[in-house]
Amino acid sequence: MSNEIEIPQPVNHIAGSWTACETVRDTWNVDPNTRERVHRSVTTAPDDIERALRHAERVYDPRPWNEDARRERADLLERVADIVETRVEDIARTDSLTSGTPIGVTRMVAAFLPARIRAAAADLVTIPRVTALAADGRDVRLHKVPWGPAAILTPWNGPSFIPAAKIASAVAAGCPVILKPSEHAPGSAQIVVECFVEAGLPSGALQLVHGGGDVGARLAADPRVKIVSFTGGPGAGRAIARAAAEDFKVLQLELGGNNPVLVLDDADLDVTADGILDGMTKLNGQWCEGPGKILAHRSLVAPLLEALTERISKLVVGHSLDEDVQLGPISNAPHFRTLQSRLEGLRDLGATLHGPARLPELDGYFLSPTVAVGADPAQATAELFGPVVSLHAVDSDEEALRIANADPSGLDAYVFGADTDRAIDVGARISSGEVRVNGAKVVDLGDDSAQSFWGPAGIGGHGPAESVRVFCGDRVVGVDSPGLPL
Repeated sequence: MSNEIEIPQPVNHIAGSWTACETVRDTWNVDPNTRERVHRSVTTAPDDIERALRHAERVYDPRPWNEDARRERADLLERVADIVETRVEDIARTDSLTSGTPIGVTRMVAAFLPARIRAAAADLVTIPRVTALAADGRDVRLHKVPWGPAAILTPWNGPSFIPAAKIASAVAAGCPVILKPSEHAPGSAQIVVECFVEAGLPSGALQLVHGGGDVGARLAADPRVKIVSFTGGPGAGRAIARAAAEDFKVLQLELGGNNPVLVLDDADLDVTADGILDGMTKLNGQWCEGPGKILAHRSLVAPLLEALTERISKLVVGHSLDEDVQLGPISNAPHFRTLQSRLEGLRDLGATLHGPARLPELDGYFLSPTVAVGADPAQATAELFGPVVSLHAVDSDEEALRIANADPSGLDAYVFGADTDRAIDVGARISSGEVRVNGAKVVDLGDDSAQSFWGPAGIGGHGPAESVRVFCGDRVVGVDSPGLPL
């Protein structure tokens, strides 16, 4: 294993030029494996944010693209994908060192980025931008028009995939993009932007600014920004929604939640334990759709706990760049403290904590995957967002559904049961955008999967059909007629 990797000091890309960021005094981004300093923390000065906003407004062009223009933009995205393929290892290692996710996983994520970018290119040439409407022979057309400058605010847990996917969709739509990645994991997003710039993207089509929530707040509140696409926590999501309400911006907010897991009385114990462990350790449990509150039939609580703790005790926890590691550290100090607080909160609710994994002798943010058993499920509502689940006993499907829907996450849910027809029927009654039966994978369940964000999980949705469309609005243009009835 070689743990050596250099992540350069982040820089902005504004109005076609790479420019230095301001550094935050006495503040550093650190390696989560060792807490060693990696680079100084940075922010973007108000004057530079203003320059980026002015440039995005200046280059926005609402005119519909003809076939040649669409083909040209699609070809550009294909070039981006080709360039990303040459940077996959750089992206994977940077992802691993900033999110703490094992390198074996981040390589799989990075290898998928070119396909996601090419999918946006395909949408660009296949989704019509102008459609003739039936209107008794009159010329009436439906235009798909990019909303305008887009602020894309991305989190630290998907530091390359989420920026790449959102940028590709917005660029395909024709929205000038200002990207602000998480201040905790800026490196991967910067590599992605470098690939877009190298491919020859027009000036202003994509700009990059770094910083914390204050920079994101400036972008979200500015009237020149017409759409905000954000993935992150509910607190920041509410602040963005309040700011956007002033001029009714278009919003796409994915805010996560404490996703319920319903374990029915006929569930296969091994399938259930394997699925839950997979979900609670994938991306070190740091993914918004991961399992949170397990509502298991009372007869299965004890054997399920035994099966989970046995599996946890065998996990290889260690440095995220180690090829053999199955679980790395928590991404950053603030979230590590949040998880410790969540565990103490569950203990205060009467839970006993089971975290038997052996931790490495490194001074990083390491935490054993933990099962908290015995808390009141009605009070165990906080999103965990880590390798932590709470386990609760229920006596019927109806009780499980009542608890799951009383404080819905609205994003994802899981059902485990041997009778799949019954499990799917139960799943269809959960207030959630996606329900997975007998598994906890990340990729879409089907080619045409579309997931809405219900309730506190956010606004909008995601899925293949949503990707480019969310960045476009409808505009009908046509010839009126005195013969219309009213």
